[in-house]
Amino acid sequence: MKIKRYKKVNRHLNFYVNNFGFRQPYQILLDGTFCLGALNNKINISDNIPRYLQGELKLLTSQCAIIEMENLGSKLGGALIILKKFPVHKCGHEGKPVAASKCLLSMLGDCNPNHYIVASQDRELQNNVRNMVGVPLLYLHGKTPVLEQPSQVSVEATKNKEGLSITERQMLDKLKLESGLVNESDKPKKKKKKGPNPLSCKKKKNKPQEVGKIVKNVEAKNKRRKIRIAQHVKEILFNKKT
Repeated sequence: MKIKRYKKVNRHLNFYVNNFGFRQPYQILLDGTFCLGALNNKINISDNIPRYLQGELKLLTSQCAIIEMENLGSKLGGALIILKKFPVHKCGHEGKPVAASKCLLSMLGDCNPNHYIVASQDRELQNNVRNMVGVPLLYLHGKTPVLEQPSQVSVEATKNKEGLSITERQMLDKLKLESGLVNESDKPKKKKKKGPNPLSCKKKKNKPQEVGKIVKNVEAKNKRRKIRIAQHVKEILFNKKT
């Protein structure tokens, strides 16, 4: 069962690696709800999540997520302690904190240029992430971490590149170039025009005079040649008749 689960998570990760430029170490944005779920199910995030994703990770949170947990009171003190263990990523809301869900969504931007994986149990945040292109979603199903399969929006964007806006596509190409994933020399070159395929060229037609000569030669060969019978053979045949 574990082998199937690992194959599935590898398949989902490879989708984002191949189509959206994700690379290790994967950056995971955590909120308080994920830490609370891990505490209730006795899951060690620092050990279990890297083992599940089978790769190097950066587990991050934001100042807004920490402040939100602090405002919810002492009942969530255990989850707050876990959340504070992770490095705090700059979110741009210093001095004006917002709800953790809004904070994480703002960090994702329009097309998730920093390749974040969102780890949350917040249903509303999960639904918003599913409607975004190129954003993996991680959550806990009981004691089991689950990397959700790529959303329909992300799948459609890979099938039809026009699923991304022009600005999103340009930003994605720029990030690939800056990160060294694509070189200027890797851009497709214009193909040179080639001459006609010699195999497709029509054969030269024979002139009418040449055709007539060929026909006469064939007819001459096909004419029945006269068979000369030796004189003694004629005599034998004549004697038999008489």
